[in-house]
Amino acid sequence: MKKAILTTKVGMTQIFNEDGILTPVTVLQAGPCVVTQVKTVDNDGYSAVQVGFGDIREKLVTKPLKGHFAKAGASLKRFLREFKFENASEYEAGQEIKADIFSAGDKIDAIAKSKGKGFQGAIKRHGQSRGPMTHGSKFHRHAGSNGAATSPGRVFKGKKMPGHMGSVRVTVQNLEVIQIDADKNLILVKGSVPGPRKSMVMIKESTKA
Repeated sequence: MKKAILTTKVGMTQIFNEDGILTPVTVLQAGPCVVTQVKTVDNDGYSAVQVGFGDIREKLVTKPLKGHFAKAGASLKRFLREFKFENASEYEAGQEIKADIFSAGDKIDAIAKSKGKGFQGAIKRHGQSRGPMTHGSKFHRHAGSNGAATSPGRVFKGKKMPGHMGSVRVTVQNLEVIQIDADKNLILVKGSVPGPRKSMVMIKESTKA
């Protein structure tokens, strides 16, 4: 991996290209991210770059983290993530990573926590079908049979049932970067990206491109 950055989801809009074709895009506020630590094989056993993103008030940061940011010469950040760059040794603590690390046409993977839906039934959560609504039927939105009777006499693990939906880590692969605004640090990605507005989205070079 050579390219990665932390972003904030601004929202969705649509743009027209030179041929007049409309494309729905997700607008991401990309950084700037600050390199807070460069991990090496000698010291840490592996090579990686730790980056910080998003300003945070001083009272919300622990003393050890304050010392960590001070050592890197960076301001206090809300999020810390590691990227295993192939050229990690070329980075230095305090260096900024901006939106221009990507360019239009790049293929990326977007990683974020999906929207929380709360407790949902099997129809909404798993796309199951409902029962008949008329003729005295009392089976409408129930999940249906949970299994056999005395044999095996239990519900198998992994059975699709009602429960908590959403608020999990989701990766959408092979999205296309449509446009980069280096001055405002904006990345426009074709299509939708997981997560609600203002949430953190990790953008990195596609593994399947």
